Amino acid sequence: MKPLVIAGTNLRRTFRERSSFFFVFAFPMLLILVLGMAYGGSFEPRVGLVATDSGPLAGQLSDRLHAAAGIDVRLVADQAELVGEVERGELEAGLIIPPGYDTTIRSPDDIARLRYVARQGTQGQQVSAIVSAVIGQEAARLRAARFAMSETGIGFDPALATTDSAATRIPAISVTTTTTGTAAFPQHLGRFDTGASSQLLLFVFVTSMTGAAALIETRRLGVSRRMFATPTRASTIVLGEALGRFGVAFVQGVFIMLGSALVFGVNWGDPVAATVLMLSFALVASAAGLLLGALMRTSQQAIAVGLLFGLGLGALGGSMMPLEFFTPTLRTVAHVTPHAWAADGFAELIRRGAQLADVLPQIGVLLAAAAVLFTLATWRLRRSITA
Repeated sequence: MKPLVIAGTNLRRTFRERSSFFFVFAFPMLLILVLGMAYGGSFEPRVGLVATDSGPLAGQLSDRLHAAAGIDVRLVADQAELVGEVERGELEAGLIIPPGYDTTIRSPDDIARLRYVARQGTQGQQVSAIVSAVIGQEAARLRAARFAMSETGIGFDPALATTDSAATRIPAISVTTTTTGTAAFPQHLGRFDTGASSQLLLFVFVTSMTGAAALIETRRLGVSRRMFATPTRASTIVLGEALGRFGVAFVQGVFIMLGSALVFGVNWGDPVAATVLMLSFALVASAAGLLLGALMRTSQQAIAVGLLFGLGLGALGGSMMPLEFFTPTLRTVAHVTPHAWAADGFAELIRRGAQLADVLPQIGVLLAAAAVLFTLATWRLRRSITA
């Protein structure tokens, strides 16, 4: 009973501060939203289109661009506005159809020049490939019409109609793409699914590490010694402190999982396996926080070291960048952290529909790490209480 009372007191102390509500609950959800909107799988690059020519040929190119898969085409009033929106990041790229486009196309000796603007980086290059493919397809159609016009002597519009009619009688070429092995990020993956698990691991660990400051304050104020002076054993005090640390990690983990599922539609996979995996990681995080609180002398030291290790291990363990983007050597090194093992487990559940039995190796490693850390923390904390 006494350990639960001590744990409950720690929970009330933690959540009594308003800042705790922001960093424990609001901030992780906010980052899940931002990362999902910025890097989510269902995002389509925005491409602005300035059509200064209202002729039918310019309209056909515009329609073909709107029908292209993989981009979101938006009409923009003029070139200056388009360039400004690309520079501000409101658009990833833009295409400008110049005045007199129809007249230039109908002239056999003139060349129509389109202007393409894009932001620097790989996304601009990817959009460029889609836009170039659309323009190349339209250019092949117009060249065929010019050839028919030169060979038969008919006008451009009849030649274009003849070209389009002939194109319908040519068998279409179908292209099928397949993934060799298992895709790291399946197509069914939701926009927020990957970011939710990474933020869960990052914030549960950081909160547990920085929460060590509360344990140090308990020792500094002499609360632990006063409890030890009563008919309370040191093991009871240590167990209560451990339960308090685990309670904070557990509440935060459950909130992130349920909140992201309800608000963002995150699919955590098998609910039993996801819960067990989260609890296992929460045990590791709370044990690490308990050990840090037993080792540090001041709350300032605990917060500084907690942030350093919390963010550093999170980055190394794949909580800031998916492990799939790591080199094989770095991926091996990453597995010295509990984050990498938990990330592997959530990847199996979320991306590949695994069950509890499939993630038992990851859970086993996490529980073993928690046992080691709790043993060290208990030994050190008992010494600080009884000394």
